[in-house]
Amino acid sequence: MNEELLWGMPVVAYLFLAGVGAGAMTVSSSVLLRGGGGGFGGHHFDVARYGAFLAPIPVMLGCAMLVFDLGSFQTGHWFKWLNLYMVINLSPMSIGTWLLTLFVGVSLIYAYTFWPRDAAPGDRYDTLRKAAAWVGVPLGIAVAVYTGVLLGAMPSRPFWNSPILAMLFLLSSISTGVAVIMLARAVAHKRKLGAEDQVHYHESGYILTASDVLLIGFEIMVIFLFLMFAHLTVGDVRHAVSVILSGTLANQFWFWVVLVGLVVPALVELRYVIPRLLYHHAFAVPRGIEVVVPIAVLVGGFMLRYVVVVAGQITGPVGI
Repeated sequence: MNEELLWGMPVVAYLFLAGVGAGAMTVSSSVLLRGGGGGFGGHHFDVARYGAFLAPIPVMLGCAMLVFDLGSFQTGHWFKWLNLYMVINLSPMSIGTWLLTLFVGVSLIYAYTFWPRDAAPGDRYDTLRKAAAWVGVPLGIAVAVYTGVLLGAMPSRPFWNSPILAMLFLLSSISTGVAVIMLARAVAHKRKLGAEDQVHYHESGYILTASDVLLIGFEIMVIFLFLMFAHLTVGDVRHAVSVILSGTLANQFWFWVVLVGLVVPALVELRYVIPRLLYHHAFAVPRGIEVVVPIAVLVGGFMLRYVVVVAGQITGPVGI
């Protein structure tokens, strides 16, 4: 087992932050294009606005982490990262460079359309906003998937070499995107709103919470498929995955990823979603829950990237 980690926390942070930003963009654009359908009522624009402002920031911070990891600051070659633009081919790094650049540009334009205080559906930026949203949905999904493809493109690392990893990162990205929007709404929400606004706030919160429960359910299923795929594969892949089941990273995986990041948030959210779903009770979540649950989802999303990045390195490489 090789304990030397060439990819450390900057890469983990990049994968996490890029996923959060991509997820926020995907969720925001989807909500905006639905025009309030699915129970958001008149507050769909506010939900989309939170996601629009949040989307570019994590991706830009993540890219900065990646540039830092290239070693430019240690060597003094401040523009070493520009070499990524010098070669254009179908390699994962080249595709990712241009994909992230396009995402940052589109997400900044999208956020700009929400910037005026009087921004509203049908305003002077409406056409540009919807155009950016139409581009933002597939672009956000592409960036989320890319974070998994970047690792899966390395066949010499058996832990990463799984077709399911990209789907796992996609679901985790959208789930953390929902979580960061929920967290922003909870922090910025004013309790002194009128009764009708409170109803709309909780109704849109219900849709976001129910969506997050579904995403967590799918994520648990994909993790199961990831583990099952590894165990059905003989040799290095089965050995590599054992490191998160009962080996060095078992505690981080089962406690932080599965329990804190998935199971506990899902159970808490179901506690408030089921009465609304089955018995049409009013949906109202205490502010403490609105803050803690999204934070738990975000922590789980970060630890998922940490476990995957570290596990892929301490269990490889192998001969091809």
